[in-house]
Amino acid sequence: MKTFNRRDFIKTTAATGFGLSIGGAAFAAGNTPEVGKRVGIIGLDTSHSIAFTKVLNAASPNPEYKGYKVVAAYPYGSKTIASSADRIPGYIEQVKEMGVAITGSIKELLQQVDVVLLETNDGRLHLEQALEVFEAGKRMFIDKPIAASLEDAVAIFEASKKHNIPVFSASSLRYIKGAQELDKSQVIGADAYSPCTYEATHPDLYWYGIHGVETLFTVMGTGCQEVTRIHTPDTDVVVGTWEGGRIGTFRGSRSGKSAYGGVVYTSSGVVSLGPYGGYDPLLLEIINYFETGKVPVSPKETLEIFAFMTAADESKAEGGRPVSLEEVLRKAQSNK
Repeated sequence: MKTFNRRDFIKTTAATGFGLSIGGAAFAAGNTPEVGKRVGIIGLDTSHSIAFTKVLNAASPNPEYKGYKVVAAYPYGSKTIASSADRIPGYIEQVKEMGVAITGSIKELLQQVDVVLLETNDGRLHLEQALEVFEAGKRMFIDKPIAASLEDAVAIFEASKKHNIPVFSASSLRYIKGAQELDKSQVIGADAYSPCTYEATHPDLYWYGIHGVETLFTVMGTGCQEVTRIHTPDTDVVVGTWEGGRIGTFRGSRSGKSAYGGVVYTSSGVVSLGPYGGYDPLLLEIINYFETGKVPVSPKETLEIFAFMTAADESKAEGGRPVSLEEVLRKAQSNK
């Protein structure tokens, strides 16, 4: 693996025109990120890439982001999902205005950066893209969904273990107001809700329902044993049974006004979740992970979230039959 020192980096950015002041965002002398804090983005097909870059590359960034800056991006990214791929040309121009160099390949990107935000909207590409990053020895955050199948999610975490590079994935809805402050030992049940639009290339809940499912797991924790799904054209309701008989539900909507939130039932009262607070809490966790290598969300929890959504699809296909998470996870581990 080729490593760049500060002199190499300055030469590279000068050769590409990167580092010039464009639209007020620049990496001019004194404002270039330190080696070790150079962020690369894979995938300019999601608004997350723009949001994260705006925060990290701000003229006066919050010191909590510890000097990390986005220096390069590989745009692709979805190529066959029109709603994502159509964004790429415009997003390329936006990040260039914030001082970001555009690379022609992931390999080229990895030569210029220290850590990676894998933002590609199409989860089908994540395993292949993540393997390149692991092989380069870089820490990496993988945006939701971590993959477009439970088998690929299992494979990503196995590669993480093989290369001894911890990795995590999360929805920003994990940090919805009220969720992090809870005493989880008191939680006896919860209901979470979010929009739940579908994308034909992904399992039903993976594309957007994951936001509400992750909210549910944030407050309930791991230990879900089986799920049952009720489905209509406009609504999904998935009921999960946790160890000890606790019940958690996810309600996903495809009609009416979109909203995120939930209700948590605790031994000392009822707690409402919300409103959604934006990307900053998640980005702070990502930066802390880049600094320390410690993941805020365990592989076990992420795999259980995806097993929950996979089991929900099986329950739908079988007319609402309860489906065991252990069953679908075991199948994925044997089929990968």
